[in-house]
Order: sequence, then structure tokens, then C-alpha cells
Amino acid sequence: MAKELRTTVSIPEDITVSLDGKYLTVTGPKGTNKKFMWYPGVAITPTDSEVTIEALSTRRDKKAIIGTFAAHLRNMMTGVTEGFEYKMKVVYSHFPMQLKVDGNKFMISNFLGEKKPRVADIIGDTSVEINGDEIIITGINKEDVGQTAANIEQTTKINRFDPRIFQDGIYIVEKA
Repeated sequence: MAKELRTTVSIPEDITVSLDGKYLTVTGPKGTNKKFMWYPGVAITPTDSEVTIEALSTRRDKKAIIGTFAAHLRNMMTGVTEGFEYKMKVVYSHFPMQLKVDGNKFMISNFLGEKKPRVADIIGDTSVEINGDEIIITGINKEDVGQTAANIEQTTKINRFDPRIFQDGIYIVEKA
């Protein structure tokens, strides 16, 4: 006799969840998140008050993917109600950096006195705000906000110098 795995995630009042084929859509006060959620042998069933994620098999991979889907769904619901915010700090000692947002690109000029500006991609509907030596990245999709912050941090990575001496760069200091 086969046992089945099941997890339910409750839906708050101001959020609607719908399944369109293999795409799960979460709509709330701040906007809409849409994500591809499909795995063989795993079923997602949204109702008005909760979303059920279940599998007929008790295999370890099915249990893991059910937990992953539930975590993604909770993150999507948090994003459309509260949003996500990362704060980054600009650190330099000799050459002050000039920062600029140009469409979906983040431009870093004069990094370590370089002539050519370094460019980081801004992913999705993420907004980037520059306040002096602080950068605030906000959005409703946790993955897009985190990847944008990682792109900016990796763009200022120093390769040819001793990182104990040359600590210039842009670093993540807070995730909210």
C-alpha cells in the first residue's frame, strides 16, 4: 500500500493563487509573481484558502521537491505583500566610484581608477536606488533581488590585488 506525501500552505486574505498549466501565479497588493513549478509525480492544487502540494510516492526526491515548492510559494506570497530589500555598502579608499542606473544596467565608473566602467545587470522588475554610499535594491521576486545584488557585488570583485589591502568594492550588508 503506497503512502502519499502532502504539504499545505495557507493563503492570506489579500492574496490570490492560480495554476495555469505548469505556471503558478501569486497576485497580491504589490504585484504579481509567476513561476514555473512542475516535477514528475508532484501535483499542485490551489483552492481559495490553501495550496496543496502532494506526491503519490514517498521517495526522497519527491519529499525534497515538495518542500522546495512550498518554500517558493511562501517566498512568492511574502514578495507580493511585503517585498524584499537588500542594502549594499560602497567601500573605497583611493578612487571614489561614480554609480549610475541606466535602464536595466548598473554602471560603476572609476573603480580602482579604471577608465572603462564596469556594468552589472539588473534582473526582472527589481529597482535599484543609490543614496550616497548606500545602495538599496527592492522588488517582489526574491530570486531577482538576490541575483541583482550578487551581480553588483561580483562586478566589483578584485582579482590582481591583495584583498586585505585593497578592500574597495560594493558589499551586501543587510537583507530584509
